[in-house]
Amino acid sequence: MGNCHGRYSILSHHPAPPPCDHYKYPSVPSNVSPQAPTSNSSSNTKMALSLPYANIDSSLRALAGQAEGFGRLAIGGLQGPLYHVTTLADDGPGSLRDGCRRKDPLWIVFQVSGKIELKSYLSISSYKTIDGRGQRIKISGKGFRVKESEHVIICNIEFKGGKGPDADGIQIKPKSKHIWIDRCSLSHFDDGLIDITRESTDITISRCQFSDHDKTILIGADPSHTGDRCMEVTIHHCFFNGTRQRHPRVRFAKVHLYNNYTRNWGIYAVCASVESQIFSQCNIYEAGEKKVAFKYLPEKAADKAEATAGSIRSEGDLFVCGTQSGLSAQASQNNIFHPSEFYSTWTVEAPSDELKHFLEHCTGWQSIPRPADC
Repeated sequence: MGNCHGRYSILSHHPAPPPCDHYKYPSVPSNVSPQAPTSNSSSNTKMALSLPYANIDSSLRALAGQAEGFGRLAIGGLQGPLYHVTTLADDGPGSLRDGCRRKDPLWIVFQVSGKIELKSYLSISSYKTIDGRGQRIKISGKGFRVKESEHVIICNIEFKGGKGPDADGIQIKPKSKHIWIDRCSLSHFDDGLIDITRESTDITISRCQFSDHDKTILIGADPSHTGDRCMEVTIHHCFFNGTRQRHPRVRFAKVHLYNNYTRNWGIYAVCASVESQIFSQCNIYEAGEKKVAFKYLPEKAADKAEATAGSIRSEGDLFVCGTQSGLSAQASQNNIFHPSEFYSTWTVEAPSDELKHFLEHCTGWQSIPRPADC
């Protein structure tokens, strides 16, 4: 499995109610240095799971600035008033679209539950939090678009049933940054579930569940967009359940994957295309009929003479049910970034049956109350 329990752990000394009743947050030291792994790992394995985000449901705006990884600075609508969605209509007063188009910071909450059938992409302007806690909101028809926006948080929303040749659940492009997508469920869109392209960066996707889909997460549009070399994305504590490919597929970007559970893919789990750097840490890869987890796909960058694939470093990953890693013996590991070059703390757990159970049952949309705005 790899000795990675608690190595980069940061949790509060004052546990809050967990997102799933089955799990309890342990009390562990904060600010553990990535350069100084916990030495007493044998005793640590007897503790409860080390899980992120123990305190973000303690108050409404406790989400702001709390993402782990590259999206850690995202504050959403922290500085703005509450905006109450009072209708499931596509547009008009009290609609989600009306709140998202406003230019001032807003913390958007819902007074209603149900399906919002979008007739066109819903564009989200900067400094917005779309907070689905306390209700069950399903987005269908079209998805969200984060276009030239910054500081956006999307929390506890379902995306299902997107129609059309370019129907993605969430599009992040171009030049968007400081984005956090947390505890969302995504399935059944005609194109991708999440696309991150055109120099969009500083993004975290956490505790999301992906199912019943083909092209799951794309990072980097195509080999001609060499500006995508700036992109940096973290994906952690997500469950990819029978989705076919792209968990994710990456061009140019630096991507940190940790404590995800990818099961029964149809083509591959993770794909490293042109110049990508993927750090895969303490994930669980469980194959179905297709046994190879990692795929390398050479492509020629527009400003290079020869086609190259990306690079993957696997540290502490667990490959089960006959899964073959597919790691390339020829691919250099020396040019792959280490997350500690960019952020000093993140919560990582050794892959285990308990972690797998948590990711199966406690990711995606959750039936949790909306915290008080205090």
